[in-house]
Amino acid sequence: VYDDLDPELREACEDVVLNRRPDAAERLLDLAGRFRGQNREGKEADLAWREWPVEKRLSHALVHGITDYIAADTEEARTAAARALDVIEGPLMTGMNVVGDLFGSGKMFLPQVVKSARVMKQAVAYLMPFMEKEKQERGEVEKSSNGKIVLATVKGDVHDIGKNIVGVVLGCNNYEIIDLGVMVPADKIIETALEEQADIIGLSGLITPSLEEMVHVASEMERRGLDLSLLIGGATTSKKHTAVKIAPAYRHETIHVLDASRAVPVVGNLINPETRKALDAQNRAEQRAIRDQYEGKTGIDLLSYEEAIRRRIQLEWNESSVCVPAFTGRRVLVDFSLAELIPYIDWSPFFHTWEMRGRYPDLLKDPIRGPAARELFANAQELLREVVEKKLLIAHAVYGFYPANSVGDDIVLYADASGARELTRLHTLRQQKQSPRGKPQLALADFVAPRESGLIDYIGAFALTAGHGTDELARRFEKSHDQYNAIMVKALADRLAEAFAECLHKRVRTEWGYGKDENLSYVELISELYRGIRPAPGYPACPDHTEKAILFDLLEARQATGMTLTESFAMLPAASVCGLYFSHKESRYFAVSAIGRDQVESYAARKGMDVSQVERWLSPILGYDPSRAVRNFQVVVT
Repeated sequence: VYDDLDPELREACEDVVLNRRPDAAERLLDLAGRFRGQNREGKEADLAWREWPVEKRLSHALVHGITDYIAADTEEARTAAARALDVIEGPLMTGMNVVGDLFGSGKMFLPQVVKSARVMKQAVAYLMPFMEKEKQERGEVEKSSNGKIVLATVKGDVHDIGKNIVGVVLGCNNYEIIDLGVMVPADKIIETALEEQADIIGLSGLITPSLEEMVHVASEMERRGLDLSLLIGGATTSKKHTAVKIAPAYRHETIHVLDASRAVPVVGNLINPETRKALDAQNRAEQRAIRDQYEGKTGIDLLSYEEAIRRRIQLEWNESSVCVPAFTGRRVLVDFSLAELIPYIDWSPFFHTWEMRGRYPDLLKDPIRGPAARELFANAQELLREVVEKKLLIAHAVYGFYPANSVGDDIVLYADASGARELTRLHTLRQQKQSPRGKPQLALADFVAPRESGLIDYIGAFALTAGHGTDELARRFEKSHDQYNAIMVKALADRLAEAFAECLHKRVRTEWGYGKDENLSYVELISELYRGIRPAPGYPACPDHTEKAILFDLLEARQATGMTLTESFAMLPAASVCGLYFSHKESRYFAVSAIGRDQVESYAARKGMDVSQVERWLSPILGYDPSRAVRNFQVVVT
């Protein structure tokens, strides 16, 4: 905790970081010698707080996330109190208020707050039987919380790490959290909120189809006449989408919340009737400005689809352009070694999950966040070792190589190298927003030899997971009131899945031949300084999640790996990745960004879908408003 640092050392560090005096560096170096070797030994020996009064010990345990003595200290406090509830309302809430103040002022970080919540939950769980007995004996009614909040990951989506973190942080601020879990339909969210007399509904989602589902939930809340505040959060959500698409569907407060640290003040202002109106007025003004700006830009600066095709990248195709893989067809990797994946883990996103921005390993040396980051990293390493040694998570993969050609903006896969029989067809989207400085308008199909070249090219496909066992392990931690490790195991599973994708891609480049002589360092691998790309459906270069269904059928992914798709094409287990492999030396990542109605109509025809269906799945990248679009109608006279 920031305030626990030695005041003289803290001031010296701040002088250096903030450049407050010219001799700051010299002063810090002079002080350094005094602290050499004190860190671990001093911490282990410092049990002086165990001599403090029990109320102060409980507060200290909460602030520092110490569970070792919580049962004994809670029992001591209970026997000294008139009621078990007094322990919660007294020293425990006092400690959590300190945690909230430290977090709000930036002197405590999210992992530490989640650890504090673990202490609080274990203490409350210990007291619960006593409180239930007292309620029966005296007919007591427990003191109400600051407010009641229903949280849910919307239907079709399975990602919940961010939602769980928000729930923990709000719980630390004495809000009652009703967490409905993942893949929750609108009716259940609304019925629960009504039955529980909730104050706020919070919706979460990671994949882009969740954005449309959030609009549906908001519309249903409006239809049912709810007057609760609505919070929107998740990786693909934004202030812009909330303002343009979700808020107009619901008349009451609809607010985008970026992360857990922002959730507390927003919820506090919404619960308070006096500040609720002011926040609503400010939010509505901001959203109105965003909508005005959006409507002013909608539909402009897009090339026609025909012109975008003309401006495609011009690649030379000959025998040397094509790499022939070591085999064609698919291969399955069952129970892949987790230990083999560890060297491929990119740890930076792991810290981002815990709202600690920065790059690994530099973050570990950060003068302010470094101590908390190092402790978090050490905890992660400890749990990761247990996961690997005990095989608590299981990783499977399926991948393959297929003869292919591009046909327009489609990629045709063949049953064999003769190209006589089409196996399946992948569909790609082309940039229509004009690229700067005359750069080409890209589509992924550009990186596969066109049929008219007379060459047979090859493309790779994969689906993998490191998530089997994650939910079971998380539930085990939750049962012991350890939300910290429940969140930690999901964050680690995500990192292992991404590491598996990196590891498998290296294997693929070797088997494809063009990567046999690679000798890349960890940093070079994480920076993707190799030939070839592995774009995934739902990401900027191929934003259509429905393409996952084609990949899963091609690879027989469900039978091979146990992976499944939800109705919104989220993958189960959540810690899973699927995508394509491209080998051309000019292949690169890009963002489709925005597309026009002419491309949507072409895409719908190629996929055999209705235009309205395509508009629904691709709504985040539409460069026009479908409700205002004029369609081509065939007039039939009878």
